Amino acid sequence: MTVVEFSDFQCPFCGRFYKNVEPRLLDEYVKTGKVRFVYRDFAFLGDESTWAAEAAECADEQGKFWEYHNYLFERQNGENQGAFSKVNLKSFAKAVGLEGSKFDQCFDGGKYTAEVEKDLADARALGVNATPTSFINGVKVTGAVPYESFKVSIEEALANAAKE
Repeated sequence: MTVVEFSDFQCPFCGRFYKNVEPRLLDEYVKTGKVRFVYRDFAFLGDESTWAAEAAECADEQGKFWEYHNYLFERQNGENQGAFSKVNLKSFAKAVGLEGSKFDQCFDGGKYTAEVEKDLADARALGVNATPTSFINGVKVTGAVPYESFKVSIEEALANAAKE
């Protein structure tokens, strides 16, 4: 079973999902092998959202997507206020232990621009118009819902998958 989350690193509600839902989802379902969790970009809040999404993809090249993802969410401070400037994103890469020259080459070259744009287009095609939006085995859940509500949806999906 798969949970796909469309999110924006600048979105305060995505930050709430990151702090209140994601850790429990990872502990109770992902680490136990019951659920696969996929993060996809819905970078719609401006240039800093797009840059942050691209930077996270560059971090993934060095096997540190989740470390970078966490570092970004821990440093949210409003939309397009400079927190995710290109200079800051590069310093974040060093802070999480990425090889700077490889990261800079990836990031400065716009290697993942098309992928981030494709995630946005895919999300819109699925009717996503707010963040975070998750799909639990294809069932849409919009917003930073409380963990208990999210858990109910996961348990229903697991029960349905077991019947098939």
